[in-house]
Amino acid sequence: MTESTVAPATPAAVIVLAAGAGTRMKSKTPKILHPIGGRSMIGHALTAAAGLNPRELVAVVRHQRDLVADHILALAEILGTVPVIADQDEVPGTGRAVQCGLEALTAAAPDAGQAGASGISGTVVVTYGDVPLLTTELLGELVATHESESNAVTVLTALLEDPTGYGRILRDTDGSVAGIVEHKDATDAQRQINEVNSGIYAFEGAVLDTALSQVTTDNAQGEMYLTDVLQIARAAGGRVAAVTTTDQWQVEGANDRVQLQALGAEMNRRTLQRHMRAGTSIQDPSTTWIDSTVTLEPDTTILPNTHLQGTTHLSEDAVVGPDTTLVDTTVGIGATVTRTQASGAVIGDRAAVGPFTYLRPGTVLGEQGKIGAFYETKNAVIGRGSKLSHLGYAGDAEIGEYTNIGCGNITANYDGVNKHRTVIGNHVRTSSNTVFIAPVTVGDGAYTGAGAVVRKDVPAGALALTVAPQRNSEGWVEDRRPGSPAAEAAAEARTRPAQPTD
Repeated sequence: MTESTVAPATPAAVIVLAAGAGTRMKSKTPKILHPIGGRSMIGHALTAAAGLNPRELVAVVRHQRDLVADHILALAEILGTVPVIADQDEVPGTGRAVQCGLEALTAAAPDAGQAGASGISGTVVVTYGDVPLLTTELLGELVATHESESNAVTVLTALLEDPTGYGRILRDTDGSVAGIVEHKDATDAQRQINEVNSGIYAFEGAVLDTALSQVTTDNAQGEMYLTDVLQIARAAGGRVAAVTTTDQWQVEGANDRVQLQALGAEMNRRTLQRHMRAGTSIQDPSTTWIDSTVTLEPDTTILPNTHLQGTTHLSEDAVVGPDTTLVDTTVGIGATVTRTQASGAVIGDRAAVGPFTYLRPGTVLGEQGKIGAFYETKNAVIGRGSKLSHLGYAGDAEIGEYTNIGCGNITANYDGVNKHRTVIGNHVRTSSNTVFIAPVTVGDGAYTGAGAVVRKDVPAGALALTVAPQRNSEGWVEDRRPGSPAAEAAAEARTRPAQPTD
C-alpha cells in the first residue's frame, strides 16, 4: 500500500462486526472489550471507522449483548456520533451479521435512500471489532479506491510472508479479484500466493443488499458467508477489486491473549515512535508504555520504566520518570515527576514531585510547588510555591501559597463516619509531626510547634503548641531492664567524668 493521493470519501455506512464470543480469550470479559493501548479493541475499531465520517456507524452485537452495547454507546462522545446497535440473530456467519446491520439501519432511518430493501445508497464499509491497529487512513484509501474505480466490491488484502491459514486472493489477468479460496480448500499452487483476505470490504450498497438476499447457509458450516457476495456480484457483472497493504498489523485480529499482547506491543511501539518524531525524548522505549489516548507536547522527556495512561498530558519541558505511572494526570511546563504513582492529579508548571510519592485523585499542585518523598495526597489543593517535602499525608485539604509543611505532618480527615477538610493559609510554617484534626483552619502566617496536635482553629500569625511538661524518671532503665546493653551503657556513662564546658 502506498499513500493515497485520492481524497477520502464519506461512506453511507460503516458496519463493525462485534458479535463473536471470543472463546479462545478464556475470559469472562468479551474479547472485543479487552483493553489495548488505553482503549478497548472495539473502541479502537470504532474510532478508526468514525474517522471516515460515515452517515451511519453500526455495531453488530450478540455475545454478552447488553454489556457490549452499553460500552459502545458510552463511546459516543469520543466518536462524535451515536452508533446504531444491531443484534445478530441465531443465523450464524458474517454475511448474516452484515445483513442484520443493514436491517437495523432500515429500522433506525426508514426514509434513507431507495437502493434496495435496506434503504442504503452508496458505499458500505464492513470491518471488525478486533482489529485495533486498523487506521482511518487505510479505510479511507479503501473507500476512495472503491468509488473512483466504480467497483461493486473492493476488498482490503494484505501481503504476508507466511499466509498459512488465510484465505488466498485469486486474481484475473486484468488485476481484478476473481475469487477467494480458503487455505484448507486451496491447491498447492494457490497456497504459494501470499496475498490474503483481511475480511474488510467496501461494497456498493445496492449490490450488497441484493447479494445478501441470495446468500444461503448451504455449506459445511451452515453459515452465511460474506465472501459469497463477491462471487454473486461478479456473476452479475460487477467489478471486484482490491486495495493491498504490506502493513499486516493493520488487519491483524486478536483471538487469544498471546495475540492481544503482540498487538499491544506493536501499538505501543508505534505510539512511542509517533511521539518521538513529534519532539518527545524517550530514553528507553523498551520499558516505556504510553496509551494511545495520552497527549505529549514537544520537548518533553520520559525516563525508563514509565507508564502514561488514560488522558494524561505532559506539557513542554516536563520530565517524567524513572519508575513512574501517571493515570489521567496533567503535568505542567517544566515540571519534574520522579518515582511517582499518580491518578487524576494536576501538577503545576515547574513543580516537583517525588521520589516515592502517591498522588490520588483530586490532587492539584500549584506552580513551583513540591510534594516530596514518601508523601500521599488525596483531594488536596496546594498553592503556588508551597512544599510538602517528606513523610506525610494531606487528604481533603486546602493549602495556600508559599507554605511549608514540615516532615511527618498529617491531616486527620476521617472521624470514623465522615470526611472533613483542613484549610491552611499562605506563608504558614508547620513543624515536624504536626497533626491537624479536621475540620480545622490555620490562618495566614501561622506556625505550629513540633509534635503539635491542632484541634482548634489557629489565628493568622499565631503559634500553635501542644505543651506537656517533660518528666525524667532517673534510673528507670537499670531498674526495669537490668543487664541489658542499654542499662550497661547508662551505668558506664555515669562513671565517666563530666566534660568541662567553656
